[in-house]
Amino acid sequence: MTYKQLDLFATDDEEEKIKKEVEGINLSPLFERLAKSQFRSSFYLNAKDKAYIQDKGWEKIEQGTRETIARRLAPAFIANDGKQTPMRHGIFPPFIAQHATGCCCRGCLEKWHGIPRGRALTLREQIYLTRIVMEWLRQHDV
Repeated sequence: MTYKQLDLFATDDEEEKIKKEVEGINLSPLFERLAKSQFRSSFYLNAKDKAYIQDKGWEKIEQGTRETIARRLAPAFIANDGKQTPMRHGIFPPFIAQHATGCCCRGCLEKWHGIPRGRALTLREQIYLTRIVMEWLRQHDV
């Protein structure tokens, strides 16, 4: 099945405009709220996760994150919602970041980001979520 959301990689003017707009969003308030959650703040990258990022490189990690969000979060209805994002280390580091940032399922997207369930994610929302996950990874890859 092909997902419309994979148009994230198009280079049209509208997408570039959305990316610039999303880059301008101050994520500090979100990260401050997440830090107050004992569960969300318990996530970290282990040595295997960091080695994976080094091996693949940031561009591949971001591409994989975009594809993951398009496949696992963007559809309006997800059969295994709430269970679609693995929580174990050593699989794909963005999965850990998704849990840490409340970007792991539609319930968490609604609670932490105000994105309602029952409708497909917009391109803007997908770019926004990718940015959040990537920012968390960069902050924790030290």
